[in-house]
Amino acid sequence: MFLAIWMAATLASGQTFGDWLGDQPRNEPDYDTILSYRTSAAAFWEIGRAMDAHPDVARVEAIGESTRGVPIWAFHVGPEPQDADHSVLVFANLHALEWIGTDVAVDLLLELLESPPQDVAVTVIPISNPDGRAKVENDLRLDRTVYRRGNAVGVDLNRDWAINRDPPAVWKKIIPAYYGHSAEPLSQPETQAIDALVARNGYTRAASLHSFGGYLYYPWSGAWERPPDHDDFVTLGRAMEAAQGRRAYRTRQLSHWGFFFRACGSEIDHLYGTYGTRAFLVEMTRSGIRPFRLRKDLKTHFRWYNPRRSAKHRERGVIAMRTLIEHPTLDGESDGVQPPELPFGQTLESP
Repeated sequence: MFLAIWMAATLASGQTFGDWLGDQPRNEPDYDTILSYRTSAAAFWEIGRAMDAHPDVARVEAIGESTRGVPIWAFHVGPEPQDADHSVLVFANLHALEWIGTDVAVDLLLELLESPPQDVAVTVIPISNPDGRAKVENDLRLDRTVYRRGNAVGVDLNRDWAINRDPPAVWKKIIPAYYGHSAEPLSQPETQAIDALVARNGYTRAASLHSFGGYLYYPWSGAWERPPDHDDFVTLGRAMEAAQGRRAYRTRQLSHWGFFFRACGSEIDHLYGTYGTRAFLVEMTRSGIRPFRLRKDLKTHFRWYNPRRSAKHRERGVIAMRTLIEHPTLDGESDGVQPPELPFGQTLESP
């Protein structure tokens, strides 16, 4: 069944993507969907079948391994980034409970395999935190309610990056929980893998898929000041809004969510501040909590982030990602993106 193209994706152990996939559960009870969402095994089996049906369209790569040694798979569609008009990275499931992002990433990848973009390089990482994801899957099968955000060792991968980790804000002394971050930048193998991928390929645009809120957030998340390429972010955000139509997500700088709020050490600040990538954090859906089932849904952490009926939310997310991919190259991207001047006198050597 497995195509020769899959053989290029070889783990350090010598195991190919096809070999690895063959070890994953298939067509077994509770291993296709949980609470109407794909399990991780089902997601990769669906991608594998689609790649089998569309040979020579995608390249698969293990960009690294998780804390527990699970491969982090990236799927590349289109030309090599250096040969493309622009390049886009879409990655999902940094937070263990936020499964809607994985389903959107898989839906997007299936569409790209059917209709590859012209002159645009796209990389999709459906599951960036496989260990945290596996813990949630196990919780749900055991009907156990546990709030999980981090990876296998409990690190929040959304706060493990190198830029804007310690902003000079008076509010962090009053509400320090809003200003937390990991002990060291890029301390986890999952964030190291994504960083190395971006360093190698130099993506011009990126989207990290989260939930919930219905926002298209852009940098800075850890500084109040506007990013130097603010106009580019607004242009891309407004294009995604227009494509989504009614009930579109709203474009906003993340630190402007609230005057006291900062997301320190986030992936979007890192990708933009280090590489110049026009990076968005997309908060999909407006929560799965139903007003008339409030007490029940509040007790189910999974439902905070993942609505019961996901089809329209997945469609809206894919529309936004297709727009980010297909929007014409901006003036600021025409010769490749460059890292901006960083806030607070930071340098790339000493954030």
